[in-house]
Amino acid sequence: MTRVLMVRHRHRTNAATSAVTLAQALRARGIDVVEDAAVGGIDVVEDAAVGGIDMVLSIGGDGTFLAAASSARALGVPLLGVNAGHMGFLTELAATGTGDLARKIAEGDFAVEERMTLDVAMERPDATTAHDWALNEAVIMHTDVAHPVHFALVVDGQEVSTYGADGMILSTPTGSTAYSFSAGGPVVWPDTEAIVVAPLAAHGLFTRPLVVGPSACVEIVVLEDTWSDPEMWCDGLRRITVPAGAVVRARVGASAVRLVRVDDTPFSARLVNKFNLPARGWRDGGQ
Repeated sequence: MTRVLMVRHRHRTNAATSAVTLAQALRARGIDVVEDAAVGGIDVVEDAAVGGIDMVLSIGGDGTFLAAASSARALGVPLLGVNAGHMGFLTELAATGTGDLARKIAEGDFAVEERMTLDVAMERPDATTAHDWALNEAVIMHTDVAHPVHFALVVDGQEVSTYGADGMILSTPTGSTAYSFSAGGPVVWPDTEAIVVAPLAAHGLFTRPLVVGPSACVEIVVLEDTWSDPEMWCDGLRRITVPAGAVVRARVGASAVRLVRVDDTPFSARLVNKFNLPARGWRDGGQ
């Protein structure tokens, strides 16, 4: 490990403090630290100064982590998150736990796991296309708050249902604890390969979220009887207008994002801790 790219939240004091402390500790161990040139990593990965990066460090919340994931994916290196935000479900450890982190990074004392992504393609009625990807989710969202969007759901070429809804969420297992969860979607263990389809505030009898397999092609069709063109947001960072008649196709992504783990805490324990689930006491009769 010789060089890391550090992406931090620009407006949180604790993120700035943690970034300075960690950068100093890494440099003391002979590791070059490249500060982020733009949160989101879209510009920094094109800069010659970021050549030879071995790891991306994210210091902030889940939003900062998702922005940093763009750099990690483009550079083909693992991503480690330090939480200086609120929920911090994606991040690996709290900002107060960085004391031994520089040593672990320098010595390679960590594991790397792959997280599934989504490849998303939109075909407009004029046959032009747009392409994007997501680590958490792609959301096709209404832009007229007074009216729903009319969608059709197609899986592997089979029409499944139509919806009048505020939006449609296409989520990875990693994103199943994010927007999809708020829309009533299931929590899916992150080592699973699947796509969660969750209608958002849908009006109808069949509006349950669906979980489809890793080989499936999920299509969301924006039907013509729509008041205004919805937008597709990928990880809450990148926006594309989706005109009436367009089709959004989602598949399991060709490129995974590699996440750094510095401890062996299972996902079930992280779930209990982050959501403060009532899991204590029943084994010993509530003592």
